[in-house]
Amino acid sequence: MLRERVVIVRHFPETFVGRKRKYFFNEIKACLNVDRACLVLECSRLVQMDKQIVLLLLGCLEEAMKRNGDVRLAAVSPQGKAALKITGTDILFRFFETADDAIASFQRRAIIFSPQDTTERANKPAA
Repeated sequence: MLRERVVIVRHFPETFVGRKRKYFFNEIKACLNVDRACLVLECSRLVQMDKQIVLLLLGCLEEAMKRNGDVRLAAVSPQGKAALKITGTDILFRFFETADDAIASFQRRAIIFSPQDTTERANKPAA
């Protein structure tokens, strides 16, 4: 049985001024208050990937992982990917060209077999 998973998509703003970074992070945490949280962070508006943004991404990933979930990044600029590579954090994320591609990546992995499926297979005679 293929079960669709709820995927949360959030767009990064162009910049964070003042308390906006903390507000954004708290908003993300509130969205991830589910088991197996699936989060796509769409980064097309993000102009610069500085240390604070990298830390914010890591915080989002940590919150998702606490709930057995994951974070995927979409539309990250080449400069953004380079910044993540320099910090060594690029290996922690999967990158996608579009948010739709990232959403689809979560759906492809959501195959769940019910207990009766395995019981029926175990009781079938070998062909």
